[in-house]
Amino acid sequence: MLEGTVQKVEISATPQHVYEVALDLEAYTEWADGVKFVEVTSEDDYGRPATADFVIDAMVKEISYTLEYDYGFDNGFAWSAIPNADLKSLEGRYEFNELDDGCEVVYALKVDPAFKVPGFLRRQAEKQIVGTALRGLKKRAEESA
Repeated sequence: MLEGTVQKVEISATPQHVYEVALDLEAYTEWADGVKFVEVTSEDDYGRPATADFVIDAMVKEISYTLEYDYGFDNGFAWSAIPNADLKSLEGRYEFNELDDGCEVVYALKVDPAFKVPGFLRRQAEKQIVGTALRGLKKRAEESA
């Protein structure tokens, strides 16, 4: 698991369903607060996103970036941003763990912006991003299950 911010949530849906919701990147604008634009720019041999462009509202400014996806995990997937003028690095990972009555989702995120942000504010922003994303994923997955 990554260093950075890690949070968990239980979702009343199967891990496979939650995984599919999480992989529907272009729908993030409908349920992930702050995500203004997503376009999958390439797919792997299984039809999963390989790269995707994002634009998010980071409160102080809009940030654009491209994520590359990694599916080399038994129970989830990871992503990392191609460094640009706004981001030195951004790494994240979802894990989908089966429960008796649903799924536990673990979300880890580490962001290193290319602009000056005090460490405590960066950690607070990570916590807010992760918490908001998990709440949105839970709502979307349970409504569509």
